[in-house]
Amino acid sequence: MFGKYAYNEIIKRTIVAFGTLFNNIQIRHKDGSDNDISLIKVPIAYGPIQKFLARLDEKPDPRNRVAITLPRMAFEMTSIQYDASRKVSTIQTFQANKSGTGPVQVYMPAPYNIGIQLSIITKYQDDMLQIIEQILPYFQPQFNVTVDLVNSIGEKRDIPIILDGISMSDDYEGDYSTRRSLVYTLNFTAKTAIFGAISDTKGPIIKKVQVDYYTNTERANASRQLRYTVEPRPIKDYNNDATTVLTRAVDESDVQILVADSTSLVVEKYIMINDEEMLIKAINGNTVDVVRGQDRTIKAVHEEGDAINIINDADKELIQYNDEFGFDEEYFDFGDGRVFSSRKGVDLWWMILMQ
Repeated sequence: MFGKYAYNEIIKRTIVAFGTLFNNIQIRHKDGSDNDISLIKVPIAYGPIQKFLARLDEKPDPRNRVAITLPRMAFEMTSIQYDASRKVSTIQTFQANKSGTGPVQVYMPAPYNIGIQLSIITKYQDDMLQIIEQILPYFQPQFNVTVDLVNSIGEKRDIPIILDGISMSDDYEGDYSTRRSLVYTLNFTAKTAIFGAISDTKGPIIKKVQVDYYTNTERANASRQLRYTVEPRPIKDYNNDATTVLTRAVDESDVQILVADSTSLVVEKYIMINDEEMLIKAINGNTVDVVRGQDRTIKAVHEEGDAINIINDADKELIQYNDEFGFDEEYFDFGDGRVFSSRKGVDLWWMILMQ
C-alpha cells in the first residue's frame, strides 16, 4: 500500500549513537592518602534496568559473581513521538547524490522524537556522583551528535539529544543480606528525522545559485543592495573541439605560446593542451600569453601540432555530478527595491509580486 520496501536503520543508528556517548565513563577509588587504588570503566549495555535489578535480588550473596556487575549502566528506547514543531511541507524535496545513481530528488524526512532512558546502578553514592558529574556538564540541556542517517546519499545530520530530567532511587532498607543498590534514571529525547525510500530517479544537476541581499529583513520596505551569483566552471575540456594547434613546442617554463589561429581564443578564458589547463592573459596576433598549470594541473612539455581545446559554455553543459569543477562568480549592486521571482525567472517590483 505504501510503496516499495525501505529500511534505512535510522532509529537503530540514533540509538547506537546515543549509547556511544557514554561508553568511556570511568570511576576512581582512592585510599586515605588520596592515591588512586583502582580505575574502573563503567560497562554499558542496551536493555531494561529491571533485568539487572532482578539479578541482584535473585543472588544477594556478596561472594557471588553478581557483585562485579556494579557499577553498571543500561539504556533503552522508551517512546517514539511525532514532532509537529519541526514539520515541513510533505512535498518539499532536496537534491542528494545517491551512490551508484547520481543526483536524486529526496523528500524531506519526518521529524520524530525518540525517548531514551539511561539507568545507572552503583553500590556507593560516591561512585554514582562520579558518573553523574561526567555526564551533566555536556547537556545544557542538549548535546548534538552527528549521525550518518542514510548511507546511500551520505545524509549526515546533527541530532540534538536533550536531557529531560533525572530521578533517583536508593534501595537501602532491608536486612544485612540485602544488597544496597543506588539507581539514577536519566530521561533523554533524541530529535531525529526518519527518511522514506530513496528514489533511483535521477534529478537535475544544480547549475546556478543566486542570492539577493537586502538592507533589512522587511523586504516590503527594504532596498535590494547586492546580488551574488555563482555557476560551476569546467576545469577540463569535454568535447575535444581542437580549436587550434601549437606552431611551436612548449616546455614547462614557457609563458607564451604560438598558435596557428587565435581568432577563437578569448582573454581571461581557459584552454586545455593535453592534460594541462592554462589561463589566457593576453593575445597579440598568434602569440598568446598564458598562466600555466591552472586548477592543480601539472605544467608539462607540449609538442608542435598539439591540439588546443578551449573551455567554454559548451563544456559547462557537459559537467557530470561527480566531476571536479571551479566556480564563476558575479556581483551586482542594486538599489531598486525589486525582488527576484523564481517562478517567472525575472525581477519584479515587490507590490507586483504580492498580487
